[in-house]
Amino acid sequence: MAEISQQLINSIVQKVMLQLEQQGLVSDQPSSSVNNGIFEDIPSAIAATDQAQKIWVRTPKETKARVIQALRQAMHQNAEEFARRAHEETGMGRVKCKILKHHNAADATPGLEDLETTSWSGDNGTTVEEYAPYGLIGAITPSTHPIPVLLNSTIIMIAPGNGVVFNVHPAAKKVSAYAMEIFNRVIQENGGPANLISMVREPTMETVSQLFHDPKIALIAATGGPALVKAAFESGKKVIAAGPGNPPVLVDETACLTSAAKYIIEGASFDNNILCIAEKEIFVVESVFDKFMNAMAEAGAVRLDASQIDSLTQKAFQKNEKGQIWLARTYIGKNASVLAQAAGLTISDEVELLYGETAFEHPFVQEEQMMPFIPVVRVKNAEEGIELAAKAEHGYGHTAMIHSNHLTTITRYTQKLNTSIVVVNGPSLAGNGPKAGEGSFSHTIASPTGEGVCTPKNFARVRRLAIYQKLQIV
Repeated sequence: MAEISQQLINSIVQKVMLQLEQQGLVSDQPSSSVNNGIFEDIPSAIAATDQAQKIWVRTPKETKARVIQALRQAMHQNAEEFARRAHEETGMGRVKCKILKHHNAADATPGLEDLETTSWSGDNGTTVEEYAPYGLIGAITPSTHPIPVLLNSTIIMIAPGNGVVFNVHPAAKKVSAYAMEIFNRVIQENGGPANLISMVREPTMETVSQLFHDPKIALIAATGGPALVKAAFESGKKVIAAGPGNPPVLVDETACLTSAAKYIIEGASFDNNILCIAEKEIFVVESVFDKFMNAMAEAGAVRLDASQIDSLTQKAFQKNEKGQIWLARTYIGKNASVLAQAAGLTISDEVELLYGETAFEHPFVQEEQMMPFIPVVRVKNAEEGIELAAKAEHGYGHTAMIHSNHLTTITRYTQKLNTSIVVVNGPSLAGNGPKAGEGSFSHTIASPTGEGVCTPKNFARVRRLAIYQKLQIV
């Protein structure tokens, strides 16, 4: 009873202090309160969250459940504002899609229910296994979905009892700070400790390095490109890495071309193709190629010809001094109408996706472009399509889609691609759980480290208590 009473006292004190200190929560700028989770340097954030985690791990499960539910509600309540701010700050995607992403993260992120206790009882006694926290997690969030990732990561990481220090993407630091302050307030109002989640106000690559190498950080959750994942591995700590992807699509001669076109547009156009699971390039069997291209047009996509694709490519891709191709941020996540203008074409802003035929070697095929233009490559047969799709995916092991009604082809494709997610006869969105599909949902799809679609279990240690020859109740 003493522990529960102390928790109640802490909750009341935190609520009163929060009301006194955070009068400026509606402002665009974070308040100066030390309880808002925003710090000027990484060591301060780590120290505060370390202290909070020690309280959190002993907090009753009832309180934890209440905190997590309140975080979900806060996400729903602020979905439109978060979406608007994210769009204004990053310039990527569509607000209507971002609103859906915020609601989906609130509804579909698994929580305490994922952490089931396992037990065995027999002649030699009773054994119990439970999920325990690592302690402090250092987490990186992207600019593509800053607040959905922040909320999703918060829930799946604090559910087992961890504290989380975030290094958010610099291009989304303002909306991240705005959400961080709201989430911290919600945690404290519902009985959790201040600064259970935190971030550095001015994130840089230097703060990433400090976060990765601080001895108090027990686990790193890295969401980003190859360079970031490499830096995480070099820390020498346990890493859960959500690396890059370049998801291919195969359409064979047995596919329903009408539904294939519909679902490809649905997945590839969502939030202007900035999702890592989204369709990035299509391989179509030659015998149905022309019919498929017509089906795409009938479903609402706009086709570019070779010269228009060349014009767009020259503007969307650039080379550095080493000859390496990189994306022009000017076009990442922009509406299809913006890309069309770059190609010398004027279209309605309501058009969601551009497409056109390219060679396999084309940059739009080989690079994870994150733009609402999808290249279509003609292949002789399904077997060639499988081989080229695997090459275009680059061994990232992320996501792949196939539209086919031939079980042998589907099986060969799934085995050859060897990705964490394979979607059959549906949009890419169906591969990541609700609401488009079934199963668990996460914004951390850890292909490089093998966890796949991450849940709270992936951020917990398994601890076993073995009681020898005692406590059998039968």
